[in-house]
Amino acid sequence: MGRQAVTIRDVAREANVSVATVSRALNGHSNVAEPVRRLVLEVANRMRYSPHAAARSLSSRSTQTIGVVLPDLHGEFFSELIRGIDSLARTAGRHLLLSSYHGDPDEQAAALRAMRGRVDGLLVMSPYAERPGFLAENLPQPLPVVLISTRQDEPAWPVFEIDNHAGAVAMTRHLLSLGHRHLAFIGGPVHNHDARERLRGFRDAIAEQGDAHGSEFGGDFDEASGHRAGLQILAADARPDAVFAANDMMALGCLYAFAQAGLQVPRDVALAGFDDIPLARFVHPSLTTMRVSIAELGANALKRLLAQIDASEPAAVEHHVLLPELVVRQSSGGSEQASTAKRAKRK
Repeated sequence: MGRQAVTIRDVAREANVSVATVSRALNGHSNVAEPVRRLVLEVANRMRYSPHAAARSLSSRSTQTIGVVLPDLHGEFFSELIRGIDSLARTAGRHLLLSSYHGDPDEQAAALRAMRGRVDGLLVMSPYAERPGFLAENLPQPLPVVLISTRQDEPAWPVFEIDNHAGAVAMTRHLLSLGHRHLAFIGGPVHNHDARERLRGFRDAIAEQGDAHGSEFGGDFDEASGHRAGLQILAADARPDAVFAANDMMALGCLYAFAQAGLQVPRDVALAGFDDIPLARFVHPSLTTMRVSIAELGANALKRLLAQIDASEPAAVEHHVLLPELVVRQSSGGSEQASTAKRAKRK
């Protein structure tokens, strides 16, 4: 015979408290004394008690699950973003339901609709949402929603985003300050809002210099496209003094292309990226980049969503902007240091 499932009554009996107290403790309610909460959690874990998700959903109308819809799950940026979300989710006793759509609007719409009835709230990163009304048409209503790095023509939900323009301006100015005057830029996907803002920042900083000029190469925010762009830069008539890749993954792909060709960074050409993924500091040479606290971005977005779900804060439409920080390492040829975030001022 199989082992009989432990019930909430079994936990209450073992902990010598009421069933209601066990329920409140397991669901994170504030009206439970901390020693009692710890006792209930210890007993529940020891007895391997697992709440019946369907029954709890019916009784409390809560799934204890957060939906997360992202453009992709591959790469260190998304790994760090999920790490920040997951860390807070576990602390709050919530589970995550992840989905990605690879930049395809139809897949994104399907992923958003599939969350209906399965989650208590949604975190959505939608840098590809171009058509007005797309999110309003596809987000399950009235589900609490917080957006990450998503442009809204008519703001309707709280959003947490990076000031990509200011970050790109700061990085381009750094490369110019080292005396480089021919800069190449490896851009991200053409329909990606973050990529467009980073390109705009690069162009604005080049234009304000006067005696500098830039060349642009296409990319797709992954290592392979950075490698392809590196090969194209090597084949160009004039080699640039410095290369600014719109994210670190492309910078690392470009670095590999240069190494294959025998070029030394930064002696022969300077190189910089954007995001400060964990790998950036461990390559050789270490990568100059714009630091984005990626895990913090995810955790802050979830914190706002949980407050909205618990109704402890009003569902105000807020715009939270994270300023990137210039981190100077070996690859740009400057003095290795981490500067303050004020270097990336908004324009």
